[in-house]
Amino acid sequence: MAAVLPLADLRQQGRPGTWLNTIIKGDCVAALEALPDRSVDAIFADPPYNLQLGGTLHRPDQSLVDAVDDEWDQFASFQAYDAFTRAWLLACRRVLKPNGTIWVIGSYHNIFRVGAMLQDLNFWLLNDIVWRKTNPMPNFKGRRFQNAHETMIWASRDAKAKSYTFNYEALKASNDDVQMRSDWLFPICSGGERLKGEDGKKVHPTQKPEALLARVIMASTKPGDVILDPFFGTGTTGAVAKRLGRNFVGIEREQDYIDAASERIAAVEPLGKAELTVMTGKKAEPRVAFNTLVESGLVKPGQVLTDDKRRWSAIIRADGTLAAGGDAGSIHRLGAKVQGLDACNGWTFWHYEDGKSLRPIDNLRAVIRNGLAKLD
Repeated sequence: MAAVLPLADLRQQGRPGTWLNTIIKGDCVAALEALPDRSVDAIFADPPYNLQLGGTLHRPDQSLVDAVDDEWDQFASFQAYDAFTRAWLLACRRVLKPNGTIWVIGSYHNIFRVGAMLQDLNFWLLNDIVWRKTNPMPNFKGRRFQNAHETMIWASRDAKAKSYTFNYEALKASNDDVQMRSDWLFPICSGGERLKGEDGKKVHPTQKPEALLARVIMASTKPGDVILDPFFGTGTTGAVAKRLGRNFVGIEREQDYIDAASERIAAVEPLGKAELTVMTGKKAEPRVAFNTLVESGLVKPGQVLTDDKRRWSAIIRADGTLAAGGDAGSIHRLGAKVQGLDACNGWTFWHYEDGKSLRPIDNLRAVIRNGLAKLD
């Protein structure tokens, strides 16, 4: 079974090691206030939608629709819901790392109020994602459009957070080398994935599909990151996080949901390191300056570099710049100068002699990067 941490114990021992990969039992705001500042990398929040149901709903055959009528989804007014939203978002903002991001999912009943509150609290909206359902519930009364989607808001902690995780290259590669769009098509949670009790009824009325959480987690976190879910329910976030090599912390107050989530997560087998390696592009690689090659001895002052056809040459200087004729500058600036161009990628333009072959100095930059990767 996945570990369950009572809120009283968390308050006594709030060190990360005590609450990682646990389900904290208690009110979400109180539990969040007991966690350390800036301690989580990402948040996925599936708060109450405040559905404002006006009575029972029947299908055309008069069978009863199993709607969300739980006490936890009911609020006295919009003002009460707004106060609740402000409280948990403020608490989330405190525990989110400066470069962390938050996802909030909702329907037309609540997502616009949540979005406005996010902006009021200085979160910076990055995207709104439309989860289009392949198998949505029909509109039985025929008085409205079929409600076939939910909306997720993805936001950074503030407008200055530029180094948040976004695994762009991996998403693009998995999408047949096309940019991943903001409309996602997934079925609602059903079949064997839907948790049911001994009575055959759904354990939780709004269990989210694992495929949806997998894309969220793969898009915005790295292996080893900590993902917080303040409305844990039956533990979809925890189950997917464990499978994908991330740490999780869930907050839930209902014991039936905790029991189901704990058993579910315990049965998950994490993927191996090879399967979890995230594809990255050049922008995600560590920056290596040309003078690092000089300092490490991979190239030496006085060594001659040329282009691949030996039309132009330059001498490496001790300060990591290049000189050719009466001109000097960076590998990029001098590469552009000798060609009469406005810009040049010096890493691919300049070559060094390796035996009888010419090789781009970018090969030497890769040597440095490989060394840095081994230190991680």
